[in-house]
Amino acid sequence: MRSGQTVPGVGLVLVALAALCWGVSGGIAGILIEQGWDASVVSFYRAAVGLVLVGVYLAIRPGGSGIRHPRLWLWAVLAGLGVAGNFSFYFLSIAEGGVAVAATLMYSAPVFVYLVAFGFKLERPTPVKGLAIALVMLGIVLLTRLYNVDVGKVTAAGIGFGLLAGVSYSVFIYGFKYAAGHGSPQAVLTIALGCAGVILLGASDTTQAVAVLNAPQWWLFALLGVLGAGLSFAFYVVGLKRTAPTLAVIVAMVEPVTASLFGVLVLGETLAPLQILGLVLILVTVTGLSLYSNRRR
Repeated sequence: MRSGQTVPGVGLVLVALAALCWGVSGGIAGILIEQGWDASVVSFYRAAVGLVLVGVYLAIRPGGSGIRHPRLWLWAVLAGLGVAGNFSFYFLSIAEGGVAVAATLMYSAPVFVYLVAFGFKLERPTPVKGLAIALVMLGIVLLTRLYNVDVGKVTAAGIGFGLLAGVSYSVFIYGFKYAAGHGSPQAVLTIALGCAGVILLGASDTTQAVAVLNAPQWWLFALLGVLGAGLSFAFYVVGLKRTAPTLAVIVAMVEPVTASLFGVLVLGETLAPLQILGLVLILVTVTGLSLYSNRRR
């Protein structure tokens, strides 16, 4: 192994860990929203708590951060815009078209990443990746029960916001990918989450945002930020340095699986047979693609 070469599979494991954290944080966010907290406030605290964590780490480990590098700022700010857009458009899509439509469209991100990567010749198209994306999308359709959606209740705005959530997902993937090449993960995340936090604060209910500080649910907001932005994005940024964007975004589709299992184990929800089939299809596809990728290294 050459000096500086990474261990095969480490990047994929980190991306999968990030997705696991996102899935659990999605369940926590759902609990808070059901308890009456505004989605914009939940999104803001997710970014703000994560910002505090990575900001403290940057203060402790400032060496080699690349914080003065203009390209680091360019890509990190772009990633921050993607994070803010993903959080915001996803909840707007839920309000306009329901969870099934919003989740399916947001998780269309692999398609957008695939098109960008191969359109700009950043990666080589392969039948295996194309098939993996198709199978993952089918799994998501089954898992979210999109086939049961009342089409008459789905608005054009719901579809548009869902697609924008997917596009935003793709934006932060590429933003983090290229920012990571110009500085440390803590520097990248401090800039990105700072940018996202400012945008989300502007869209939040200020009264509710202040009320969180003395609310009994404060610890859920803290846990949401730790898992949903602090640890998860740290895993993701480091993992992206070792993984191609298309492969990373497919592996990250473990997130809806984790969210579904959280609902079953913590919230007492049940899954229909077709949902279980979708869950298994996603897991098998992601596992198979990871093993295939490692074998080719």
